[in-house]
Amino acid sequence: MLLKQYERELDKVLARAEGSGADMPAWVKDLKAKGLRTHREHGVPTPKVEDWKYTPLRDFSERDWKVAEPGPAVFKAELPRYDAGSVRIVLVNGRYDRNLSETAPGVTTVSLRDAMVSHGALIEARLAQAGPDTTKTVDREIRPDVFTFGELNTASFEDGLFLMVEPGVEVAPLLEVVHVLCAEDGEPTIAFPRILVIVEDGARIRFTETYVTDGCNDSACVPVTEVFVGGGADVEHVRVQDQCACSTHIGLWQTRQQAESSYRSYNVCFGSKLGRLDQGIWIGGEQTVTRLDGVVCANGEQHLDNHTRLDHAVPNGNSFEIYKQVIDDSATVVFNGKIFVHQDAQKTDAKQTNQALLLSPNATIDSKPQLEIFADDVKCTHGATVGQLEDLPLFYMRQRGVPRDAAEAVLVYAFAAEVLELISIEPVRRALEKRLYSKLGIDLT
Repeated sequence: MLLKQYERELDKVLARAEGSGADMPAWVKDLKAKGLRTHREHGVPTPKVEDWKYTPLRDFSERDWKVAEPGPAVFKAELPRYDAGSVRIVLVNGRYDRNLSETAPGVTTVSLRDAMVSHGALIEARLAQAGPDTTKTVDREIRPDVFTFGELNTASFEDGLFLMVEPGVEVAPLLEVVHVLCAEDGEPTIAFPRILVIVEDGARIRFTETYVTDGCNDSACVPVTEVFVGGGADVEHVRVQDQCACSTHIGLWQTRQQAESSYRSYNVCFGSKLGRLDQGIWIGGEQTVTRLDGVVCANGEQHLDNHTRLDHAVPNGNSFEIYKQVIDDSATVVFNGKIFVHQDAQKTDAKQTNQALLLSPNATIDSKPQLEIFADDVKCTHGATVGQLEDLPLFYMRQRGVPRDAAEAVLVYAFAAEVLELISIEPVRRALEKRLYSKLGIDLT
């Protein structure tokens, strides 16, 4: 239910959203109205809701949020870039910035608002349609949970990015999508970025999606990313959340995957005071390969929460999920991974692993791997482990003259490397390795 104070603030946010959407097509207005009704019905989840019992939202619900205005042309900090030869696309406070964005041959990258005109029928068929197929989830009690903040984004987004790769096109350069949050006058601001990615049949693309704040500001980001992977397509998608330590990030990332395609997704979380990401992949075609991996590094008083959902809806699908968490100081990390193997999904091969490394006696991990199988000819495994750095490897490295910080860095990286080394984009992999060391306060120079 809606908290009274949150309801008052929500009225202001949505009044702004209704005015900004006045010139949008009628079907968009209907979609936004539906999102508003759903969010009002479900409101801010409380600890009584099972999927949110470890995510503290009281501070978020009690803030006097103001919708972020279009950002400045000049930023306090330099925008991140992993590869000098990449194509960078920039969204500022949820809005596509033409002046800061570049283009690549074979790829359509335009404002989502403009795409509603230029690609109206395609956008209408795909926007807010990447989640689980409710018409087919008839296997006993398999039902998708309502993500109320995704509905809030649908009700409130003013613009975003539409990215489409034509059939059979191989995009050579790396595409880097950068989300920048800018707060004004120190006021708590909230932004609703929206990305719609369509990779047509037989196409190939590698892209990153990075969330940062311009300086340290009291901001909230409530993004939604939807990815459609066509038949035989090959997609590598790296998502990096590196907002400042006083911000909030509550995101939804949904993918629909067709037959004979490969979708490799990597979720890397470093930033925000409170971070929550719900990721879901619907496998709707046979002979697919799916990766759903993550690296989370939390310290200080951070609270980082990741919920994943993987639906094997058809036979002959292969999925692999590895989540690694490095937790220091008094930080808390939450992992909830769900794999559903539907009745028709025979010959499924699904593996899920969650491992946490606690670097402090005050660090906390709440892990809940879930595997629900409604087919009888499958190979499925899942498991979770929690541990600390072992004294013996540290002792041997110290005995050989390796400084303690460097020795710990090697062991921490060896732990996280199982995921980071799966990223095929070398500049991205190196940058994330460096950021991991920086996050842990380790200087290897």
